[in-house]
Amino acid sequence: MTTRARGGVGYVLVTVGRLALAAVFLLAAYSKIRPQASMPWSIGSVKTSLALFALEVDSYQLLPAPAVSTVAQLLPPFELFLGLWLLSGVAVRVSALLTTLLLAGFFAVMVRSYALHLGINCGCFGPGEQLGPKTLMRDGSFLLVSIAVTIGAFLTRPRRSERSAAAIAPAAVSSEQTR
Repeated sequence: MTTRARGGVGYVLVTVGRLALAAVFLLAAYSKIRPQASMPWSIGSVKTSLALFALEVDSYQLLPAPAVSTVAQLLPPFELFLGLWLLSGVAVRVSALLTTLLLAGFFAVMVRSYALHLGINCGCFGPGEQLGPKTLMRDGSFLLVSIAVTIGAFLTRPRRSERSAAAIAPAAVSSEQTR
């Protein structure tokens, strides 16, 4: 396989992984802010959903009460932003790296809580999902995909200086040919 073909395959794999992670973050954000059961969409129903999410954040026993509320209010919009950013394909290296760091933090907190035998809900995709081996495997696989996308983004995407040099080189060649 040629270097160019490998680069093309790498780009496709990074793109597929990036889109999968975007879907995960968009679904996670939606599941945390959507109205519960039969409630219609309203500011009040979203506040209720975020209050329920705050209970799940608090169950991890890591943060003081004011921080729990702040995290519960900010995390779903941030997940929505990150999902849209991954979907856009803008600054893939940065978005992939940020995604990896966030997922590594989530995974570390989940492993800690599982090791402490806390019988809690994960909170990953809304209420009612018990933290256990299944959620650890799932979120661990998200982390592995994110790591692969991050590495792939740094290996397959040309650096800015290489793109500049590549843009200058054809211009220099065409000016030489016209003389």
